[in-house]
Amino acid sequence: MSEHKVWKFGDDVDTDAILPGRFLANWNSRPEALKDYCFIDARPDFAPGVAPGDIIVGGGNFGCGSSREGAPVSIKMAGVSMIIAESFGRIFYRNCINIGLMAITAPEAARDAAEGDFLRVDLASGVISNRTRGTSHPFIPFPPFIGELIALGGLGPYVLRRLKDRPAYANERR
Repeated sequence: MSEHKVWKFGDDVDTDAILPGRFLANWNSRPEALKDYCFIDARPDFAPGVAPGDIIVGGGNFGCGSSREGAPVSIKMAGVSMIIAESFGRIFYRNCINIGLMAITAPEAARDAAEGDFLRVDLASGVISNRTRGTSHPFIPFPPFIGELIALGGLGPYVLRRLKDRPAYANERR
């Protein structure tokens, strides 16, 4: 388990603050380009400063607003390993899981973390350790199939793998 740096955000961070709508044209053809626009207006230091594996920690209702999938995609393309928040906007949370971006609801851990802290997250046992502050907080771990979905990179790769593992599908492909 490695430790990752925290980028701290407050309550009600909406999808327009994460990725302004003007950057959404044709994003499906080049999703990696969205990394440069992640929080471009709300926090211009984020995209140039975030390192692979860093963690976003948010307050309540993180990812509220529109249902655009580009917002969590921009976070994932920026190299963020996971988002830990007090709570999430429902559609944003589902979009995170669908694209393989871990979104953990852990109110105590989110409130305890500060900008620049280092966290260690044990997904199996459901414990977030703040290595900077010397504190630990529990969270409810994902069910195994959600963990597998995230590890495979999202819903699309997960479904393809499940279909390929089905005997009927394997026979049709021969």
